[in-house]
Amino acid sequence: MRELNQLLLNFNFKKSFNDHDYFVSDSNYFAFNLVDKWPKWEKKILNISGEKFSGKTHLANIFKSKSSALLLNEKDISNEVFNKIKLYESIIIDEFSNGIDENLIYSIFNLIDQDSKYLLINSETPLSEINFKLPDLVSRSRNSLQAKIKPPDDELIFAIILKNFSDRQIKLEKQIIEFIVNRIERSYGKISEFIYKVDELSLKKKKPISLKTIKEIL
Repeated sequence: MRELNQLLLNFNFKKSFNDHDYFVSDSNYFAFNLVDKWPKWEKKILNISGEKFSGKTHLANIFKSKSSALLLNEKDISNEVFNKIKLYESIIIDEFSNGIDENLIYSIFNLIDQDSKYLLINSETPLSEINFKLPDLVSRSRNSLQAKIKPPDDELIFAIILKNFSDRQIKLEKQIIEFIVNRIERSYGKISEFIYKVDELSLKKKKPISLKTIKEIL
């Protein structure tokens, strides 16, 4: 594995969202690169998709720092929010799941185009695969930039585990981390759950985590 002196992905323990805490691997390179190259986008709307805990919110906060964007969650969107949106060049909608009136989203898309703004919209399912009822929204969503975060590769899993254990002051030998990487399920949610369980046991036992304990958790 490459030396882990690159950008490290911070999962959920410390809310640090700068780009120096984001580890870039083949799994998330395309999404990170698009955020990094802003405002040199080919289109005004970027959709980053990926499973929960895959780092979408982290990327949204990196984009927020770069562009001074207005950060909204889906639940924040209503008719009243449009006056606020008009004050910003860049907008972020995080945790989008098509749980609100489609007309509101379509209106935001129109506003982005009309006022030449930028929109980053995060979702677990790619916008192009969501069954929108509004035909115009289907067309607009498919015409946006699409970046899907892939399941974590070995490098990314190693970095996630190393960073999170380091944040929690849990010391594990490199060989044990490699043992985990070779056996853990390739899922950001399962990795997060594993880290939580190790942390919980570490706090209870108040002693170093053994390979036997790691095997039991896995």
